[in-house]
Amino acid sequence: MNLSEILKQIDDDIHSLSPQELKNKYLAKNGLLPNLFENIKNMPVEERKDFGSKVNEIKKLIEENIENRKTVIEDMKYEEIDPSAPFDINTKVEKRPRILDLKGSSHPLMQELENILDIFQRMGFDVMESKQLDDDFHMFESLNFPKGHPARDMYDTFWTEDGFVLPAHTSTMQNRALRRYGPPPIRVVLPGRCFRNEATDASHEHTFYQIEGIYVDKGISLAHMQGTIKEYLERYLETDLEIKVQPSYFPFTEPDTEFVISCPFCEKKGCSTCGYTGWIELMGCGMIHPNVLIAGGIDPKEYSGFAWGVGLDRLTLIKRGINDIRKLRDGDLNFLKQF
Repeated sequence: MNLSEILKQIDDDIHSLSPQELKNKYLAKNGLLPNLFENIKNMPVEERKDFGSKVNEIKKLIEENIENRKTVIEDMKYEEIDPSAPFDINTKVEKRPRILDLKGSSHPLMQELENILDIFQRMGFDVMESKQLDDDFHMFESLNFPKGHPARDMYDTFWTEDGFVLPAHTSTMQNRALRRYGPPPIRVVLPGRCFRNEATDASHEHTFYQIEGIYVDKGISLAHMQGTIKEYLERYLETDLEIKVQPSYFPFTEPDTEFVISCPFCEKKGCSTCGYTGWIELMGCGMIHPNVLIAGGIDPKEYSGFAWGVGLDRLTLIKRGINDIRKLRDGDLNFLKQF
């Protein structure tokens, strides 16, 4: 089986074979990938580098899939307990009490996520889901936060005892996206859950969803960034918007900006949604820093690009007219019934 045949087969195998079957077929001593690596020495010199790189990508994809599925299988071994059950599980009861007879429905956050991803896919963007546990390299170093950099304190998040980190932003996926979808043009959005060690109130949560976006190609500028984000927001909010950008600071972009839109509800007259200013500061964005492009295997002398990160929870509050971000995770059925 040659490389093109493996690429066609691998998608089906990942979804149909067990982790051990995948390992035996692709990674074992007599598996497909070791045989491909062995054949590299028989190839023309000019083809070896590209062929070896593609085989390595396939190997990494399979290894990650095996590890992820092992974790899921391990988790399934433990008995699931519902801590919200309206009775003592140690007490024998004739019948579990029924609180409400509700049909299942999609959570408002997931409804908005599907809507947003549909808009971006129609604009030509790929979608790559973020991880919920990551490492220091992808969280910081690949994003131009060297060890000891004071800007790391801006992203106070949670760490495991073995050195893994709960992502404080979906920018952790930028390096992976640049390498997976490169060479440019690269257009991809990266939705996922984020975590930050901070107090909660009506507008802040320690756990939230974010949607990262990156666009890399030749000759990309801030004008392309403003036009792309404005087009997406106007489709999402279903209204024309005025926009402006203002200076900010992020280690992984240069220049760095905050994207501000005219309030879609009061036409800049001032209301509770915009804090009576007529404007809403919505997201951080900017041109991708050359060091981030280099870390992702992209030559910044040839290519440029922009990135942005917007909170899905905040967009949902604005779109749905919800006044407290905590309601999105309270599990209040009376609240969820509205959607």
